[in-house]
Amino acid sequence: MPGAGEMRAMVLDRPGQSLRLERRRWPRPAKGQILVEVAACGVCRTDLHVVDGELTEPKLPIIPGHEIIGRVAELGEGVERFAIGDRIGVPWLGFSCGECRHCRAGRENLCPNARYTGYQIDGGYAEGALADHRYCFPISDDYTDAEAAPLMCAGLIGYRALRFAGDARRLGLYGFGAAAHIVAQIAAHEGRTVFAFTRPGDQAAQDFARGLGAAWAGSSEEPSPEPLDAAILFAPVGALVPLALRAVAPGGRVVCAGIYMTDIPSFPYEILWEEREIVSVANLTRRDGEEFLALAPEVPVRTTIEPCPLEKANEALRRLRDGQVHGAAVLTMTG
Repeated sequence: MPGAGEMRAMVLDRPGQSLRLERRRWPRPAKGQILVEVAACGVCRTDLHVVDGELTEPKLPIIPGHEIIGRVAELGEGVERFAIGDRIGVPWLGFSCGECRHCRAGRENLCPNARYTGYQIDGGYAEGALADHRYCFPISDDYTDAEAAPLMCAGLIGYRALRFAGDARRLGLYGFGAAAHIVAQIAAHEGRTVFAFTRPGDQAAQDFARGLGAAWAGSSEEPSPEPLDAAILFAPVGALVPLALRAVAPGGRVVCAGIYMTDIPSFPYEILWEEREIVSVANLTRRDGEEFLALAPEVPVRTTIEPCPLEKANEALRRLRDGQVHGAAVLTMTG
């Protein structure tokens, strides 16, 4: 029970190391915070970037995890948005200052003072987590806890990336994992044609993409069967950027949706010419969350998940790193 005894948490002490299981006292919410009794937490590629040291400014030690689904167990002073027992989701964006020029312009995702769940704020690889109530979302009853977890990042970032792709009718998705399998469903709902590009030889991912409505699925090293209006890169591989540029038609756009990417190799100007664009997607806004979580049940988005117990977090991260997860891995607190 929250507040009684200890809770389990998987903790990162230093990048490059495995997470260790620790027992901690349940935290108590401060003003404006809520204590969430975590039911499920998705395992996101961003967690890998934190654990592997590719994101270089974590609070250490840190409890990773930012795709949190749970119930409100305790309210801090001044919290009126939620009640004890409400089911909520906690995303990557955990705080923004509200005062900088980006926040005032509705672009809190670019706030230089922002803090992030599972990076600077202890996250959901634990039985309990604290969160600022202003950055949490109510969760539809259309989803179980584990099914809802990937919506909190794979869904939210995927939705923002799709909006950056504009009205593209022929859409390429490079890397068909947690985010792409959600985006493909929204794109099909909107009448777009999806082309899925996977690791060479990954027949399982290609079959998975076709099963979700992709008109074509093949290796990222293959040319696109048709010129694309836009491409979204979910795989953190810089070498895919020139390949995607070659695949998009004049006036097309390449959207880099990851928080981290390996270096982009040099490429000839001719594949950027004719008003092609490269843009990146950074984080999310609360408006993204509200729009996406209203849309998801209408599509309806169905998440493909691989649940595993909290203590197996290192194994889930390894499988994600090795490309062995189709859909999304989700940690569950009950096993």
